[in-house]
Amino acid sequence: MATAPSKGKKRHFDGMNYREVQRSNSSRRSRLPKKEQGWLKSQGYKNVGWDRVIALCQKLNELVGQPDEEDSLEALFLKAERIGNKYQTPAEIAEFNTQLSAEASAIAEIVDRQFPQSEPEIVDYSGRDRRSRHRGR
Repeated sequence: MATAPSKGKKRHFDGMNYREVQRSNSSRRSRLPKKEQGWLKSQGYKNVGWDRVIALCQKLNELVGQPDEEDSLEALFLKAERIGNKYQTPAEIAEFNTQLSAEASAIAEIVDRQFPQSEPEIVDYSGRDRRSRHRGR
C-alpha cells in the first residue's frame, strides 16, 4: 500500500519509491503482448502521477498473474520445470530424478499390496464382440 507523505519522508509503494515503481511498470508493460499494451493505454492506465502509477502497477500485477488462456496445465508445468532447471546443476537434477523414481516405485509397491490383481486382465483389440465369437463355435 502507498504510505501518506509526511514532512521530510518520501512516499513508497510496495517498498519502492516513485521512480522505482515507474521503472518496474515500464519494464513489465513492455513484456506484455502489444494487444494488452494497447488495451492498457485505451483504458487510461498511465505511468505518470502517484495514483496512476499505483493503479498501473496493480493492473500489471493482475495481468501478469493470470496464465495465458492458450497454456494448458501440462505446458505450465513444463515451463515451471524449465525455470527450476535453470537454477540447478545437472548433478542436482539427476539426484532429484533418482529420488523421484525411487519414491514412485515405493508408492507402486504399496498400491500393489493394497489392490492385488488375482486374475490377469485380457484385452481383445480385434474389434469383434466377445459373444459373437462364441456363437460361431
